[in-house]
This record gives sequence, C-alpha cells and structure tokens, in this order.
Amino acid sequence: MNRTVFCPADILLPHGVDMQKWSVVACDQYTSEPEYWNRVEQTVGNTPSTYHMILSEVFLGAPDVQARIGRINQSMRQYLDEGIFDCLPDSYLYLERTLMPGKVRRGLVGRIDLMAYEYGKGLASPVRPTEGTVESRLPPRIRVRENAPLETPHIMILIDDPEKTVIEPLAQERKTLRQVYHFTLMEHGGNISGWQVNGAAAQKVDAALAKLAERLSMASEAPLLFAVGDGNHSLATAKACYEQLRTTLPQAEWERHPARWALVELVNIHDDAMQFEPIHRVLFDVDPAHVLKELASFYHISKTGGRQSFEVVTGGKREQLFVENPSSQLAVGTLQKFIDEYLNRFGGEVDYIHGEEVTVQLANRERAVGFLLPAMQKSELFPTVIADGALPRKTFSMGHACEKRYYLECRAIR
Repeated sequence: MNRTVFCPADILLPHGVDMQKWSVVACDQYTSEPEYWNRVEQTVGNTPSTYHMILSEVFLGAPDVQARIGRINQSMRQYLDEGIFDCLPDSYLYLERTLMPGKVRRGLVGRIDLMAYEYGKGLASPVRPTEGTVESRLPPRIRVRENAPLETPHIMILIDDPEKTVIEPLAQERKTLRQVYHFTLMEHGGNISGWQVNGAAAQKVDAALAKLAERLSMASEAPLLFAVGDGNHSLATAKACYEQLRTTLPQAEWERHPARWALVELVNIHDDAMQFEPIHRVLFDVDPAHVLKELASFYHISKTGGRQSFEVVTGGKREQLFVENPSSQLAVGTLQKFIDEYLNRFGGEVDYIHGEEVTVQLANRERAVGFLLPAMQKSELFPTVIADGALPRKTFSMGHACEKRYYLECRAIR
C-alpha cells in the first residue's frame, strides 16, 4: 500500500478559542435525548464551536432544518474569514483519548482516499463499511457537505494490527513530537491530547502501514485494509458528494481535488481501550403486546433456551427471550429483520440507543418497547465482514455515547 489510500493531510486547528466549547460529540449520538443537545447549545452559546458546523441528527425532523444547514455553511465561512485556524501541513495527528475510568484509546488522524472506498454490497475495496449503508439517511448530510468549505470528522477507521506496529509506537516517540492540544472534553467525554506527526515520524507510519497491508494481502485475495467502524454514513456522504463533483471537473483535476479525500481517525481494533458495546433498539408509537405477539409468530421464541437471545423491556419489566430459528449469524441481524418488517406492516418508529440504562428508561414510556442486545466480540469483526460483507446496520458501537469521537480537527475541501 502506498500513501494514496491513507496519508497525511493539511490539518486545521483553531487557535485562541475555548477548546472545550469548540469540540462536541458526533452528530449521531443522543438522538432521543434533545436535552443533551440543548445543554450543548447553552454551553457553547455564540462562541466558535464545531457545534455550529454540524447538524445533530436530533434536529433532522425539525421544521427549520434547511435554515440550520445554511447557518452551518455560514459558520464555516466565517471561521475561515476570521482566520481562526492554524494549518499543520502534510501531517498526521497522534491522539490519546483518556476515557472514563482512565483507559486510554490511541488514534491517528489522516486523510483517506474516497476512490478506495465503496459502500455497496458484495464489494472488495480496500476501505469497506462494517455495517449496511442506509442511503435514505444521506440526503440531509449531502445538503450540509455539498456547499461546505470545511469538513470536521467523527469517522473512525479500524485496522487489524494485532502486533501493534502502526499507531502504538508513536506513544514511545511523543516526547520528540510537538503537542498541539490537551484539554478536557465537555459532557463527560474525558481528556484528549494530540501531537503533530510529520517528516521522518510520518514516514515511519507509512512504512508500517505498507508492511501491514503486505501481510494482509498474503492472507486474502481481497484484503480488508480499512474497516469503517464509526461514521460510515458520513464517509458515504463524502463519497457521494465527490462523485457528483467529479462530473463537473476536468479529469486532470480528479486526483488533486481536496474533496477526493476525507479526514478520519485511524484506530487499531486491538487497542486495549477499544471496546465493542451493543446498540439496543426501542420501538415507539406501538402496542407492546402486539409487537411481542408478532415476534412470536415471526420466529420460534422460547424463554428457556435457543441459538440466540436478547432481552425485551416494556412496562417496567425485563424478560430474556430466545430465538430457536434465527435468520442471521448475529442476534442483532435476526431482531433487525423482524423490526424492519413490523414497522413496514404496522407503522411506528425505531431508535438505536447506546447504553442499557437509557434504553430501559425509554422503553418504559407509554407505547414503547425496548430490546437489549448482547455485545459482539471485536475479534469477530474483520473475519465476518470479509466472509459475509457488511453487518446489519447499528450492529455495535465502539464504546458508550460519551466515548464516541468528538469533532475537533478540520480540513479544507474546496
């Protein structure tokens, strides 16, 4: 692998701003908790913040969504005009994110080539999604990005590096690197530190990535080099926008146009702090008794044992159910097939929830029913995606909601 798939970027970081207010969590978190985003808005106020550069999904159904998108693009242009950014040219950023209660997750920010990424089924590109892409979720994201002069990522890309050869050595070299930020993230996000990686240090990263790619290529005819762990729909949006833009560009400009790339954070799936958490489901505006009756007719359900299991939560009660004839290799796929068909036939809404406690709270509302799913083992991810393709959507989460990536670094895409 050469530097055309994942490589250094011209990374923009703000100066002279309150970094705790600048950095906010990924837009697809706390989608059933508008109070969270109301707190963020009150905390940030009118100060420079990535909050003003992203569209939280909790507002996707708001009547003023188009006006919000206009304000997002205006904020980006304002920040550029005011000169609040310093540029770290041709650099990676090595990150250490200290999560609660003290575990440290390491990452590497760089840019990834969208031409090496495909999100359709049955594809074998070097960069692949780990879960299915719902194309109906792309249009509002596209409306934000298509006129945006900047991007700021919550995309996390996984590598399968059990020997810890790519990212982890930078922990030993950080004393020789320039630290560019260190602060506490808002809303229990922990602490984050970043160091610029350029020159010889970046060349070592490139060499380690090339060796890793070589090893993976020897093990598979279509190796999975980079698996999209978080932010697949954002990466798919970037791909769709670039493909549309490419139709307007001379072919000579395709390779060098900045929109061909997307800023991402690379994380080793074998990082000790990397934990897979299940993403639970809650159905709203439904009759719980009817849902469970249909579930029992859709699958052979028992309460004593079966090939797969999950818990159902409603009316203040929890009960474990077993499926004896699952339709998928994973319980989440089996349940999702039922949910999709139920909602299509009878109506209602589904939300995907990070965290057991929040799921239980939401499921105990009137006309709601929740499903608590078991966690997927992270060692299963790469082999499953290589063998079976993308997993059912919202199969797993890399940590709790407050541990998700926060928007922080930026890059010009126009």
